[in-house]
Amino acid sequence: MSDDRPAPELVSYALTRMPSPAAGRADITAFSRSAGMHPRLIHRLVALGVLEPERDAAGALWFGLDQASALARARRLRAGLGLSWAALLVVTDLLDRIADLERELRRTAARQAAGRPWE
Repeated sequence: MSDDRPAPELVSYALTRMPSPAAGRADITAFSRSAGMHPRLIHRLVALGVLEPERDAAGALWFGLDQASALARARRLRAGLGLSWAALLVVTDLLDRIADLERELRRTAARQAAGRPWE
């Protein structure tokens, strides 16, 4: 018997390169250019809370390497799940909470295994 289902499409995800790794951060123009996204979309993602850049005294946005990782994660999840950017925020929040709970569970199990459940 042959399987008549279509082969799954291969999906590739672009990696975001930071323009100045020595500085470790980029302004919105450089960040959006390196991500291949329009600056207005980057502003929208900041407003939604998907990205959390630093602000300087003048109010300019500065994106660190952690924000490049957050954007890459959001793009992978959005492409894989087909969610809106707003819905994606809920999913990433839940995934972060699950990771925190799993980390705490591992710590608790390690303490109990070592005979120190009270630490």
